[in-house]
Amino acid sequence: MKTIKLTLIAMTASLFLTSCNESEKEVAQENVDRYTTYVDSISQVSANEAIANWETIEKDYEEMKADADNKVITIEENADMQIEMDESTLKYETFKANVIAENERMEIANSKMIVRKALLGNGYNGDDMTFTWINKDNILGVYQNFVDTVEQNKDTYSREDWDEIKLLYEAIDTRKNTVENEGLKSDDNGKIAGLKLKFAPMYTFNRMGAKSEENAAAKE
Repeated sequence: MKTIKLTLIAMTASLFLTSCNESEKEVAQENVDRYTTYVDSISQVSANEAIANWETIEKDYEEMKADADNKVITIEENADMQIEMDESTLKYETFKANVIAENERMEIANSKMIVRKALLGNGYNGDDMTFTWINKDNILGVYQNFVDTVEQNKDTYSREDWDEIKLLYEAIDTRKNTVENEGLKSDDNGKIAGLKLKFAPMYTFNRMGAKSEENAAAKE
């Protein structure tokens, strides 16, 4: 009689453990599903929207991944779950890399725009490199502002900034060729020539200095 009772107890305990294990596996799968669904959903968000909400996205991701990881490691036969986790993790890391790259691109573009507006003044309002807004009446002011701004900030510009400065300067010169035929005053033209003489050595010397500093930093 005692043996029968012990056998029944053992069977009952075995069924209970099986039920618990099955329940734990279901909970783990639910966490994995929640994690993979989140990654699938967030990876459809545009880079601009993701950048604006990145702190929240990263926080939610880390929490869901941690929950899923903690549950999966408690399950013995978890190979399928781990594959799902790994695939979603790779998908998220790819998405994250794209967002970071886009954010860096935007920062560079914004930095370039700040430099352009400072050099060209209020008349510049976008990516128009034909500079049709420059005319015989304002071109002297554009050159003056350009050279004054370069002189004021010459010690802070990077080599990339100097390359951008050269690009803008050449675009202004190209526009000047057109403006000269539209009635540019000889007095203004003479003052522009003086500004150009001032700019040329300032550009050459400081760009070389910026390049040397970057090379030295790279060696360190």
